[in-house]
Amino acid sequence: VTGASFFVFSGALKSSSGYLAKSSIVEDGVMVQIAAENMDTLRQALREMKDFTITCGKVDAEDPQEHVHIQWVEDDKNFNKG
Repeated sequence: VTGASFFVFSGALKSSSGYLAKSSIVEDGVMVQIAAENMDTLRQALREMKDFTITCGKVDAEDPQEHVHIQWVEDDKNFNKG
């Protein structure tokens, strides 16, 4: 589990790269590179405030290397108050 100050989602991953998606730590955030087709699905999930999972790793790998879960939670109004 990784916490981050920010996330960057890039829809520039080419299908010829051989990856489902790629994630990397950038400064104190996370960058996730996905294919353009998946970016449209991600945008729709964010608009509708629905959970979304991105599987990262090589296309031909038997087990995915990692998952990026976008999870909506209850709004905690008392967090970082004052």
